[in-house]
Amino acid sequence: MSLLHQVLQDLHAGRWNAAHDLVQKDDSMLAAWLHGILHLQEGDLEDAENWYNRAARHFRSRGSLQEEIALFEQTLAAATLNND
Repeated sequence: MSLLHQVLQDLHAGRWNAAHDLVQKDDSMLAAWLHGILHLQEGDLEDAENWYNRAARHFRSRGSLQEEIALFEQTLAAATLNND
Protein backbone atom coordinates (compact mmCIF):
# COMPACT_ATOMS: atom_id res chain seq x y z
CA MET A 1 0.00 0.00 0.00
CA SER A 2 1.36 3.41 -0.92
CA LEU A 3 1.77 6.18 1.61
CA LEU A 4 -1.10 8.15 0.05
CA HIS A 5 -3.37 5.11 0.22
CA GLN A 6 -2.55 4.84 3.92
CA VAL A 7 -3.34 8.54 4.39
CA LEU A 8 -6.73 7.95 2.76
CA GLN A 9 -7.35 4.96 4.98
CA ASP A 10 -6.57 7.06 8.06
CA LEU A 11 -8.77 9.88 6.75
CA HIS A 12 -11.75 7.56 6.24
CA ALA A 13 -11.22 6.00 9.68
CA GLY A 14 -11.25 9.41 11.35
CA ARG A 15 -7.56 9.28 12.27
CA TRP A 16 -6.92 12.85 11.14
CA ASN A 17 -3.76 13.41 13.17
CA ALA A 18 -2.19 10.22 11.81
CA ALA A 19 -3.25 11.15 8.27
CA HIS A 20 -1.81 14.64 8.65
CA ASP A 21 1.49 13.37 10.07
CA LEU A 22 1.84 10.79 7.30
CA VAL A 23 0.97 13.05 4.35
CA GLN A 24 3.83 15.38 5.31
CA LYS A 25 6.31 12.61 4.44
CA ASP A 26 5.45 12.88 0.71
CA ASP A 27 6.43 15.95 -1.30
CA SER A 28 4.48 15.11 -4.46
CA MET A 29 1.77 17.25 -6.00
CA LEU A 30 -0.79 14.56 -5.13
CA ALA A 31 0.29 14.66 -1.50
CA ALA A 32 -0.02 18.45 -1.47
CA TRP A 33 -3.59 18.15 -2.77
CA LEU A 34 -4.43 15.50 -0.17
CA HIS A 35 -2.83 17.67 2.50
CA GLY A 36 -5.14 20.48 1.41
CA ILE A 37 -8.13 18.14 1.61
CA LEU A 38 -7.16 17.23 5.17
CA HIS A 39 -7.10 20.92 6.09
CA LEU A 40 -10.48 21.36 4.42
CA GLN A 41 -11.86 18.60 6.59
CA GLU A 42 -10.47 20.31 9.66
CA GLY A 43 -12.07 23.60 8.61
CA ASP A 44 -8.68 25.28 8.24
CA LEU A 45 -9.37 27.04 4.94
CA GLU A 46 -6.26 29.24 4.97
CA ASP A 47 -3.91 26.25 5.18
CA ALA A 48 -6.11 24.29 2.77
CA GLU A 49 -5.78 27.04 0.19
CA ASN A 50 -1.99 27.11 0.68
CA TRP A 51 -1.74 23.35 0.02
CA TYR A 52 -4.08 23.56 -2.97
CA ASN A 53 -1.79 26.25 -4.40
CA ARG A 54 1.24 23.99 -3.86
CA ALA A 55 -0.64 21.25 -5.71
CA ALA A 56 -1.49 23.65 -8.58
CA ARG A 57 -5.21 23.12 -7.85
CA HIS A 58 -7.88 25.81 -8.00
CA PHE A 59 -9.03 26.19 -4.40
CA ARG A 60 -11.94 28.53 -5.02
CA SER A 61 -13.48 26.29 -7.70
CA ARG A 62 -13.13 23.05 -5.73
CA GLY A 63 -16.04 20.75 -5.02
CA SER A 64 -17.44 19.76 -1.67
CA LEU A 65 -15.22 17.82 0.72
CA GLN A 66 -16.78 14.54 -0.39
CA GLU A 67 -16.41 15.47 -4.07
CA GLU A 68 -12.76 16.38 -3.53
CA ILE A 69 -12.05 13.10 -1.76
CA ALA A 70 -13.76 11.13 -4.52
CA LEU A 71 -11.87 13.02 -7.24
CA PHE A 72 -8.60 12.55 -5.39
CA GLU A 73 -9.25 8.80 -5.08
CA GLN A 74 -9.98 8.56 -8.82
CA THR A 75 -6.82 10.51 -9.65
CA LEU A 76 -4.70 8.39 -7.31
CA ALA A 77 -6.12 5.18 -8.78
CA ALA A 78 -5.31 6.37 -12.31
CA ALA A 79 -1.79 7.40 -11.27
CA THR A 80 -1.27 4.03 -9.61
CA LEU A 81 -2.39 2.19 -12.76
CA ASN A 82 -0.04 4.27 -14.90
CA ASN A 83 2.90 3.49 -12.62
CA ASP A 84 2.34 -0.29 -12.60
